Amino acid sequence: MKVVITGGGGFLGNQLARKLVRRGSLCGISGKAETIDELVIFDKIMSQQTRDGLGEPVRFVEGDIANRDLIFSLIDRDDISVFHLASVVSGEGEQNFDLAMQVNLKGGRNVFEACRARNSLPRVVFASSIAVFGGSAMPSVVSDTTKPTPQTTYGVTKFMCELMVNDYSRKRFFNGRSARLPTIFIRPGKPNAAASSFASGVFREPLNGVPCELPVHREQKMPLLGYRNAVECFIRLHEVDSSQLSDDRAYTLPSTTYSLHEMIAALERVATKHEIVLGPVNDKPDPVIQKIVATWPTATDSSRGLALGLPNDVSLDQVVEDYIADFL
Repeated sequence: MKVVITGGGGFLGNQLARKLVRRGSLCGISGKAETIDELVIFDKIMSQQTRDGLGEPVRFVEGDIANRDLIFSLIDRDDISVFHLASVVSGEGEQNFDLAMQVNLKGGRNVFEACRARNSLPRVVFASSIAVFGGSAMPSVVSDTTKPTPQTTYGVTKFMCELMVNDYSRKRFFNGRSARLPTIFIRPGKPNAAASSFASGVFREPLNGVPCELPVHREQKMPLLGYRNAVECFIRLHEVDSSQLSDDRAYTLPSTTYSLHEMIAALERVATKHEIVLGPVNDKPDPVIQKIVATWPTATDSSRGLALGLPNDVSLDQVVEDYIADFL
């Protein structure tokens, strides 16, 4: 079978690709495990680091997800599964509305239409976000039954794509499922334009011995999920038989809520254990970032996802340990 990962040049997409190469198979359109003989990693641009260590059956393709013909040329086999992760992120979406619509909405529809054209009911996993929730009426704990009221362009485009996944699945154009991601941490490399980038930076920069500038107050709480379990959630959601899914194919991934105080305390505990000298965490409030983050849920009820066997983290400390083992 063939697998396509859009947004594969990003951290999660790249980690997913590496795990799929190690795994070697997925549940195909037959409903049984099938060998992955072609894995396409697609993104606008990809670094050499993204490509390193990934040989056969991986192929890298760079291009514009809004290019319909290109997307159709990638999704060119009936025995195919697609992980659609490509997206303009939250902060960038607020700054550039048209780009967010072009990439997130038009690009998403290109992927969905290409899968529909196969006429083989392929499995599609769409990376959504808890940014679909927001607003003054948002409850303190959101669940999959909470009415989505996104307060960012990013959240709006994610919800619109969720609705398309539901409808395309209802009409049996493809077999879709949406993963509502909380903030995923700890991401290596440089900060990106996501408003939640600081949630990785508050660990990553100090561990690398450099200062971290914190744009939100330390009492800020947010639901977190470690990168290893985020990747595992994508795969398990893909593998779930459609008979176990409800009419609403959007599932909030498991997470645990922590404040910045708790995150920094966990960092310090693990660093002390490993005798790592940390860089400083400096408070540098950014009203734009704080405003965006304040619209997001501070806790989630992911009971539907947990019922499907989606994993959660054991502890903050364990995710820090994982990051040290994988990237330091």
